[in-house]
Amino acid sequence: MKTYHPINAILIIILASCIPNAVQTTKGQPQGTGEVDTKAIETSMPPAPSNPATPQAMSQQTASGPDNFPDGYNPLTGQPVADPSLLDIPALLVSISHFPPIARPQAGLSFAPFVYEFTITQGSTRHLAAFYGEFPEPEIPLHGDCTIRDMPIIQTKHLVGNRVWHDENKNGTQDPGEGGVGGICVNLYDSYKNLLQQSTTDSNGYYAFNVEAASYFVEFVIPKGIGFTTKDAGYEDQDSDADQSSGRTDTLKITASLHHVDAGLILSSNTSQADNLSLSLPPAVVGPIRSGRLLYDHIGKYFQWSCLIYASADPDVLAQIPGCATVPHTAKNGGAMLEIERMIRIANQNAQKHSNFNYASNLYSNEVPLDGQPAIELFEYWAFLNQSKWSYDAASGSYWRYVDESNPEIPGVFFNAIDRLNGRQLQFENVILLIAEHEVVTPTMVDMNLELGEGGKAFLFRDGQVYDIRWSTRAGEYEKTTGLRKPIRFLNKDKSPAALKPGNTWVIVFSIPSYLEEITDGIWRARFIAPEGMD
Repeated sequence: MKTYHPINAILIIILASCIPNAVQTTKGQPQGTGEVDTKAIETSMPPAPSNPATPQAMSQQTASGPDNFPDGYNPLTGQPVADPSLLDIPALLVSISHFPPIARPQAGLSFAPFVYEFTITQGSTRHLAAFYGEFPEPEIPLHGDCTIRDMPIIQTKHLVGNRVWHDENKNGTQDPGEGGVGGICVNLYDSYKNLLQQSTTDSNGYYAFNVEAASYFVEFVIPKGIGFTTKDAGYEDQDSDADQSSGRTDTLKITASLHHVDAGLILSSNTSQADNLSLSLPPAVVGPIRSGRLLYDHIGKYFQWSCLIYASADPDVLAQIPGCATVPHTAKNGGAMLEIERMIRIANQNAQKHSNFNYASNLYSNEVPLDGQPAIELFEYWAFLNQSKWSYDAASGSYWRYVDESNPEIPGVFFNAIDRLNGRQLQFENVILLIAEHEVVTPTMVDMNLELGEGGKAFLFRDGQVYDIRWSTRAGEYEKTTGLRKPIRFLNKDKSPAALKPGNTWVIVFSIPSYLEEITDGIWRARFIAPEGMD
């Protein structure tokens, strides 16, 4: 049954789009289901593991916030950071271009705990990326010998899988900042050595198999010059499960989904990361950077003492928004780029002036809330030449971002959105559609009422579900007693904290006339309606 969420009484008919099929790939084979069309493939491989793995303890941190976070945890992600000292540096808010299309792919968005997407009129949108707790960094990711998985996996049975990662410090555990490894060949066998399915990891290192309840083992096939880290070195959901000599896990008795079958990889002493790819690092820049907007005043204020970086602005806007640094205002290549070295220098200079801030505002929990509706895809329709979508990937537990080319000859044709700093797929654990009043100042200038004391309707997409929630910038006890601000809060209908999933969050700011509609089971579409008087 279709569910229609009006924000006013406007009804627009939207054509349904098909759900993309889950794809699991292997080198030298066409993309498909990944299942092998044979009952048994006898090989010269050693016997299958005979005993189920001994149960290990899981990490204890399942929820954090909204007011208190463990030491070293980022209150904007609910996750630990690699360098806790960076949490003492106020956020950087960077205005990043989405138009003209030559600005894409942008550099640095995958490093931002929060990204805000909003209209700049005339059908175009822009991003304001909040960087906190980690600075962007160019990377040459390790990769395997198979094709990198570039389509999400849809769960149809029990899932077995998780992540292959580069264990840079070789301690056997997944530490903050250690990236995933794409293109690793992954095989699924039953306990009798029958090869059942083959898959590969995506650009962030995630893979998964849909399976029936039974016993299995997983095999990771890695290229020369790379080895496996120590097995079972820590918590079950944070360590490696692959045998160092065979690359195989112990027997896994599956009665429900198992999301922590991981493999940590290390480089041999005579192999470097650059040798693995024979490539040079991407430029160490973020952007492209474009002009400031009125919305930045509100967001800048509730990220207390944050440093706003943009490329000039309309004189009327400049008089109303804060800023601590600018870059040249240019349309070449979508805008000027901000050197990461300069970005870090600006942040450190700002930290020397401001230290009293608190970004603890939202609840993060790995527990999936119970009152959601299935949401496998979310289509964003801003304008005919500005469309994008989010597809849920059950392997990573995140939404993958896709964008169109703003080409009138192929409207609504979507391509994987990547970060040009590392070539990785943009994936966000939370996508929030936020509804706020838009105030048209001129036909090409619009403000959005996200200032102190406001609130409204929102929709949270996480874990393949959508939830009807609320947003609030109303002062809490902290604001009232200190006079300082905290970031926007997300709440349930009963005003209790809405549980975001630990990870990064993308916020889409829509006008009140806009709406969200389920156009077929699990497929949603958000349609932006321009306020009266806006171009």
